[in-house]
Amino acid sequence: MKKKSKPRQVVAPSPVDADQVSSELCRRVKELRQSRGWSLEALSNACGVSRSMLSQIERNEANPTLAVTVRIAQAFGLTLGELVESPQASSSIHVIRAHDREYHYRSDQSCSIRTLSPLHLEKDVEFYELELKPNARLQSAPHFEGTREFLTVQKGRLRVTSGDDSVDVEKGDSASYHADVPHTIANTGRSAATAFLVVIYD
Repeated sequence: MKKKSKPRQVVAPSPVDADQVSSELCRRVKELRQSRGWSLEALSNACGVSRSMLSQIERNEANPTLAVTVRIAQAFGLTLGELVESPQASSSIHVIRAHDREYHYRSDQSCSIRTLSPLHLEKDVEFYELELKPNARLQSAPHFEGTREFLTVQKGRLRVTSGDDSVDVEKGDSASYHADVPHTIANTGRSAATAFLVVIYD
């Protein structure tokens, strides 16, 4: 005679703490804004949400609507899920697909810049793939004090200028230079040039 099996115990999932989610969202908005060096006014201009509302959100004094949250996420170049997700719930492997247009920082007839580092991380290092057409140049204003860039040429010939200094680099060459002064990357070859660019903020 078979023994009766014990009834299976079903464990209900833990309820979502709405206050905790709201608090985490407010913290994320403030951290993302500060990591980019944006003022409240700059974020307001980028997302179309009033400065006073953003200030209340960052202080966890206002619970943003879904529409407002989406606009804030878009201003940071994130999806809604990336803005509100809990880091503990994320996979340990983050893949950036080559065809994902969200990571194309810039794309025009002369220059293409693709972000190779996750957009939603508060980070001190950024990684890019850069493609410059012949005679094209990427001119940049000074970044934060102490910022450096590391450029590795994969194809073509480039000239790197940092302040008053310039150097020519070719396939396989790497250059490191100060990026807290005006700096330029120019294609001096006859064909398109491709390079990998790492930006490190002090």
